[in-house]
Amino acid sequence: MSGPSNCPVAALSAETATPVTDVTWSRADETFTEEFRVDSDVAAENTTALADADPVLEVGDERVYQFSREAGPDATCACEVVESLGHPLADVRVEGGDLVLTLHLPGVERLQEVVSDLEAVADDVEMRYLVHAAADGEGRGDRTVVDRGRLTERQREVLATAYELGYFEYPREANATEVAEALDVGLSTFAEHLAAAQGKLLSETLAV
Repeated sequence: MSGPSNCPVAALSAETATPVTDVTWSRADETFTEEFRVDSDVAAENTTALADADPVLEVGDERVYQFSREAGPDATCACEVVESLGHPLADVRVEGGDLVLTLHLPGVERLQEVVSDLEAVADDVEMRYLVHAAADGEGRGDRTVVDRGRLTERQREVLATAYELGYFEYPREANATEVAEALDVGLSTFAEHLAAAQGKLLSETLAV
């Protein structure tokens, strides 16, 4: 998801283009505390993005930071929003200013609830991939995780336009030239983006 704008971890990642990992949090009484690690050199060069966070200690080449705020019924922290719904987060990381959350849910209806609440505090919410699995391991079929995050925005646009125009239908409702014209690109550029996007998707779909 993009933002939230009040998250110093997201702000740091957006300014430095550096992924931030090992994000953890805790709540004591009415205080919500979040902790994360970042490269010491990156931290030294981006003090503005870390203005709301306090340095705790140095661990090798990394610096550990914490920031706290009052917890309340009107949560504006994405992590707090998800956990307030009773869903523990399995992993939290930040890439290019986007907060990436991993969580395990019992059903799609719970996912809709989480997305709805996150949209109230984030600039944009997007599901990168969804994995269905039976709790007992049965009836799983032959499912594969496909990470749409591997595609560039241009590759997504090319795939979406080609799909909408019927390029993948049989017989085709639009040829490569027509799709390229709709995208306002040359035929070779369209073919290049399409091949790259299909290659990424197939490498995950057919991976053993």
